[in-house]
Amino acid sequence: MKNVLAILLAGGAGERLSPLTRDIAKPGVPFGGVYRIIDFTLSNCVNSDIRRIFILTQYKSLELNRHIRECWQLFNPELAEFIEVLPPMKRVSDEWYQGTADAVYQNLQSILGEAPDEVLILSADHIYKMDYGDMLAWHRTQHADATIATIQIPPEEASRFGVAMIDGDYRVHGFEEKPKHGNPVRSVFNADMISASMGIYVFSTKVLIDELLADAADPASAHDFGTNVLPRCLEHRRVVAYDFRDMNAKAARYWRDVGTLDAYYEANMDLIAVSPEFNLYDTKWPIRMRAVQAPPAKFVFAMEGQRMGVATDSIVAPGVIVSGGRVNRSVLSPFVRVNSYSEVEDSILMPRVNVGRYSRVRRAIIDEDVALPEGSRVGFDADEDRRLGRVVTESGITIVSK
Repeated sequence: MKNVLAILLAGGAGERLSPLTRDIAKPGVPFGGVYRIIDFTLSNCVNSDIRRIFILTQYKSLELNRHIRECWQLFNPELAEFIEVLPPMKRVSDEWYQGTADAVYQNLQSILGEAPDEVLILSADHIYKMDYGDMLAWHRTQHADATIATIQIPPEEASRFGVAMIDGDYRVHGFEEKPKHGNPVRSVFNADMISASMGIYVFSTKVLIDELLADAADPASAHDFGTNVLPRCLEHRRVVAYDFRDMNAKAARYWRDVGTLDAYYEANMDLIAVSPEFNLYDTKWPIRMRAVQAPPAKFVFAMEGQRMGVATDSIVAPGVIVSGGRVNRSVLSPFVRVNSYSEVEDSILMPRVNVGRYSRVRRAIIDEDVALPEGSRVGFDADEDRRLGRVVTESGITIVSK
């Protein structure tokens, strides 16, 4: 994509995903067996032919940096292509990144060095498929100063989103933040739906620079795009809405913010259906990941009565061994081992989890490198799980951390 710079915001602490983010930034959390959350946004960039990318990191970024180094160094610098990680360098102040807008503001020198026509601002912790080229073409056609990507949502779900108020010429003139009333503003793109902000923005570069300088000079600002910069832009800039076109090619448009444990769990479970809501197997829009150097998955002891190694309706990564255990509707990451007479159901097992013999795991997320002792029970008694130091979410998902 000619003369466009993408900036991925990957520095958030991810507190609502704790304890999964205790040692790693949220975009680096494993997802879907063989991916990291950031892989989906980066794959969208590559598939959209956007090949100049800054990744702004901050919180516990070591593992994320290693993932970028080992998986995503696929561009040719001789063609001015790159993925570059930019941690806080305190170029303009003595503070770390104070918000999404401040993170970009602190890297204005790097942006100016690239001299792009437009800057694409992206969150690195959403699961979706999107051709950013369509959004950039819309931005140019509409002669916009800034463009906000919106997704059509049923009105009954409005209380979970920021609802855009859009004029007939697609100009955004305001937002209803998580409206609780029963009549949220309908979408100009579909009168039966509402248009919710996706946290994806295109700015003409000069507009972005001017607005970030104004925001930095405001001592009352939280220095956030959604809270401060864009509402200010609505007053004196042409800010338009772009209606999300889903490259997932399903009946319903798919976009998930996996910022909470329950949302993370549900998005993983979306992958294991016979006809999954989110299609990982579409060769026309591939999702890239770090290649796992591992042998094929193995299932053993299939002919010994109740001792059967089997996985049904599940995603099973390379290096997994199901040795005389049963797995159903679950995501097994690389090098997981499920031992004899154990049962795993409706669960996510992260890399290198070892499930001891005679254990039972239900509706759970087991963190990386956890070894469950023989006879463990997870997800059957919330009080017992909490007594053992496990986290139990509002919807009853149990998390076993390292």
